[in-house]
Amino acid sequence: MIPINIPKLGEEEVEAVVKVLRSGIITNALGAGPMVSAFEKNYAKFAGVKHAIAVNTGTAALHMAVVAAGVKSGDEVILPSFTFVATAEAVVMAGGKPVFADIDPENYCLSPVAVEKALTKKTKAILPVDLYGWPVEIKPLREIADKHSLAIIEDAAQAHGATRNGKPAGADSDMACWSLYASKNMTTGEGGVVTTNNDDLAEKLRMLRTHGEKSKYYSEMLGYNYRMPEIEAAIGLVQLEKLPSFVATRRANAERLSKVLSKNKHLKLPREPKGGAHSWYLYTVRLINGEEKERNRLLDELKKRGIGAEAYYSNPVHHMPYYQKSFGARKLPETEKASKQVFSLPIHPRVTEEQISEIGESLLQLLS
Repeated sequence: MIPINIPKLGEEEVEAVVKVLRSGIITNALGAGPMVSAFEKNYAKFAGVKHAIAVNTGTAALHMAVVAAGVKSGDEVILPSFTFVATAEAVVMAGGKPVFADIDPENYCLSPVAVEKALTKKTKAILPVDLYGWPVEIKPLREIADKHSLAIIEDAAQAHGATRNGKPAGADSDMACWSLYASKNMTTGEGGVVTTNNDDLAEKLRMLRTHGEKSKYYSEMLGYNYRMPEIEAAIGLVQLEKLPSFVATRRANAERLSKVLSKNKHLKLPREPKGGAHSWYLYTVRLINGEEKERNRLLDELKKRGIGAEAYYSNPVHHMPYYQKSFGARKLPETEKASKQVFSLPIHPRVTEEQISEIGESLLQLLS
């Protein structure tokens, strides 16, 4: 089976972990051990911002950012439903209400028009997602946020290596949240990062990461235990160096696959954003005018051929039982249509050129 995504780890990561184990410094009470501090410095440079705060999961990064933005009980946060549940989960964990808005069908990211329609006096923040690795167009969202004094928290969990207007994804948001889960473009196994240019937010995020402490045994606010272990940071330092080559391979594989699949007119293929670069976390195609039943048939047949194709996200968050029960039903036509038609194909760095041809030709045969 060619998996949809799989980490690429080498002896360098093994040696980095062994070095940490031999040092005896496995973690740090304030979350700022030598490996974590070095990783944060390098990640901030990569992300084009002043601060990077490393944590133990991408969900922790989202939760901390929502709390740092001042979201509390009764506040609303506008976000897409076409995303992994953690995006909405973080809002609820902070006590806020997720208000789901529809997507732009061209890039599957949060629609600025839909955001404006969802605004109320209770809106506190906007939480767009760089879905599949496409960097959300931030300018219209920034204009809305500035007009209404809202924070922008960018879910950049899938955007490592994506750029827009010459800057890394996340650089123009108040905070950006990154996942370092095993399937991502780079990994620490589990892990996450919040990046920001705001000094006050950075200080608050560091306290939130470790029980609200600025110094040991002196909690200044309610906090959490979201520290990143030294072993994860050591892996992250190595993976960050490899990230450019990982993304380059993904892009090359995406271009090869698009060349093969362009022969079929029933598929809408992914592309690079104008003035930016896709991270190619997922190569997502759309079955034009297709039915969910046909999409699912294709997925089943591809898997029978050893190709790990997947549908992200076939059940949008606003359709999930907990969110419907807690926050009510909502109609999101573009989200619901996309959830029935899109599916993703493997293009990660461990996929060979021969396998790209196999994936493309297999899908063409099934479509014919």
